[in-house]
Amino acid sequence: MDSQFGRGFITNIWLITKHFALPPEQAWAGVKDHLNEMQVPEQYKGSEIEELVTMLRKNVMWHQNGKMDKEDAESVVRILKRLVIAIDRNLGIPDPQIGKYD
Repeated sequence: MDSQFGRGFITNIWLITKHFALPPEQAWAGVKDHLNEMQVPEQYKGSEIEELVTMLRKNVMWHQNGKMDKEDAESVVRILKRLVIAIDRNLGIPDPQIGKYD
């Protein structure tokens, strides 16, 4: 069966990131849908990566639209940055960095 809002791990991280490239008041619409079929690969179970995905889920799911949109969006973006760095480290990149002008 085809997925309506994305299925996978990196695929769903990318879809969520697209939301948070928008202004905070627009970022939240539909972002929760991308968590429905987000799958943490077995090799990341019990790791920092799984913990960050849990934090991401909580931050997105607990957000109430119209309340603290900007602050909550900034928190999600920080988690996403930590998550991609952790994935790169796990893949063997010794010194991954987001960069100064992200």
